[in-house]
Amino acid sequence: MKLCRYDDDRLGIVRGDLVHDVTPAQTEIRAAAPYAMKGDAVIAALPQWRERLERLADKAPGKPLAELRLLAPVARPTKLSCAPTNYQAHINEMTAAAAQPGSQVVTTQSIKVGEAGMFLKANSALVGPAEGIAIRFPERRNDHEGEIVMVIGKAGSDIPRVRALDHVAGYCLGLDMTVRGREDRSFRKSIDGYAVLGPWMVTADEIADPDALPLSLTVNGETRQDSNTNMLIYDCRRLIEFASSFYTLYPGDLIYTGTPEGVGPVKPGDVIVCRSGAALGELKISVRAHDTNGARESVRANA
Repeated sequence: MKLCRYDDDRLGIVRGDLVHDVTPAQTEIRAAAPYAMKGDAVIAALPQWRERLERLADKAPGKPLAELRLLAPVARPTKLSCAPTNYQAHINEMTAAAAQPGSQVVTTQSIKVGEAGMFLKANSALVGPAEGIAIRFPERRNDHEGEIVMVIGKAGSDIPRVRALDHVAGYCLGLDMTVRGREDRSFRKSIDGYAVLGPWMVTADEIADPDALPLSLTVNGETRQDSNTNMLIYDCRRLIEFASSFYTLYPGDLIYTGTPEGVGPVKPGDVIVCRSGAALGELKISVRAHDTNGARESVRANA
């Protein structure tokens, strides 16, 4: 099953090039969820609701994907947990970039994920394909980092590796955007729109092996990244085990698995496309300039 959120927070099932609206189920699930629950109610309810969602989709007319405004497929994760240095080739390229005179890359990239630990991106950074990326500091280097993202489906802490994938609801494509500089990593990576997710979530049963997924990224049609999750230093099971040894993972939590080599800068006007085979689809997102005046007006209006 492929689940998407679109337009004004509607829930749909993707079949081919059509989306079938199952928003009434989302409304019912959320209404029954306690306000104090940790995690995303819809993701938590998927095992019990899957058959009903399929039946609702059978009765709903399809709407063309191209006509919809796709949002992040997960609405309320408690955290975005990210692997910082999980491909050796990426470690090598960032170490070399940091050594260049005048480089904006200030990095400890030679430290692998097991030593560096996971880092968190702010939930407010999360956007879907239609929302785009607004470059906040155009005078600094703003890099794309294409990734495979795991969506946690069942809560767990100290999850053993052998049972790790039992806690996964599905997978998405993602972008861990970053602005280079000396500030803390989580601070630089939590800018609004710097955590892209989509175009939909494909349920775990459609992915035979998350550690054998191709991953490519183009900017304006030029291939920048082209790798496979079989190159991960910490594979998907180990990432879940590692992250959950420090904190509880809840339904809807996102684990960004790390980016391969080929990371590079983007600027307003660029179009980024991330791909990983047919199931995960194509994540296409436009880069624009941050609207400073619009942000100031919004602050004044809410003051």
